Amino acid sequence: MAVSEKHLIRVSEIFGPTIQGEGALIGQPTVFVRTGGCDFRCSWCDSMHAVDNEYRDTWKPMTPEAIMEEVARLSGGKPILITLSGGNPAIQPMAELIRLGQEQGCYFAMETQGSVVRGWFEALDMLVLSPKPPSSGMLTDWGLVAECVEAGQGTQTILKLVVFDEADFAYAREAAAMFPQLPVYLQPGNHTPPPPDDDTAVVDREGLEARMRWLIDRVTEEKWYDARVLPQLHVTLWGNMRGV
Repeated sequence: MAVSEKHLIRVSEIFGPTIQGEGALIGQPTVFVRTGGCDFRCSWCDSMHAVDNEYRDTWKPMTPEAIMEEVARLSGGKPILITLSGGNPAIQPMAELIRLGQEQGCYFAMETQGSVVRGWFEALDMLVLSPKPPSSGMLTDWGLVAECVEAGQGTQTILKLVVFDEADFAYAREAAAMFPQLPVYLQPGNHTPPPPDDDTAVVDREGLEARMRWLIDRVTEEKWYDARVLPQLHVTLWGNMRGV
């Protein structure tokens, strides 16, 4: 039987098990399913190999069954957290993958900027909304973000915001004020993203640590006590290497 095109997912890479390096699930063992394609072009994107159409020939159309077979191979057949990332994974038809994976005991977290709304958001175990701040060079449609929040009513939804500077910090405060029901996770931006084909790009650790300290200071100065400030743990451990 021919595979229905509507179920094929463009996959940039599947890797792990490793740990989730950021946000509410930081430290959680996970397998990443990174999809290809994105409707944004953030100035500091660290995953251009999964974003730019230049790399589309490396994105493999896969069925949900094939993806789960690879996840099971990597996890040794044990149920595990599956992290859907990109690119923007909301572009892809994930409903059948989520259903199939959950039947096998896995659970799913997905991060998206909130620019594409899908009915299957409510089937996720965690929806991470990460609208992009001014430093990204992108514009936010808050109406679409609100629709994503509504679509994710059946799941745990959080806000995760990258902060590079004062303008980004003000943006994060604005986002938190618009969605006071959502937990807020802040992280300093990684200002040394790797070239797409270079796994050895060196992180400016001193600069990144300074930005982390600055962000902590700003949160405490503002008495923003319900925000959580976290590093990108994977960057601390492995720099900008792909596949970790």
